[in-house]
Amino acid sequence: MSDREYIHAFSDYLFWDSDKSSIDLEANAPYVVRRVLEFGQFSDWNLLVRRYGISRICTIAQNFRTLDPKALSFISTVSSVPLESFRCFTTKQYTRTHWNF
Repeated sequence: MSDREYIHAFSDYLFWDSDKSSIDLEANAPYVVRRVLEFGQFSDWNLLVRRYGISRICTIAQNFRTLDPKALSFISTVSSVPLESFRCFTTKQYTRTHWNF
């Protein structure tokens, strides 16, 4: 399957803010991986695994500064890589709670 066929096979809502035909699957791999991990369906996940492979997806995800906690747990479990290996787990963003006394 060509890159063009892959990008058009993903769910349309994943790339609502960009032109799907202008996405380069190699140059924009972190963008594609993040979108599929956080918002994709299982069919999108299967396409992603076929295109990149689990080890490359995990390597890309390990460098994310932020990632949805469910997506982080999912990729950690599927790849058998401990949570501590992910940058977004070890350097969590500080968010102040409302009405913090």
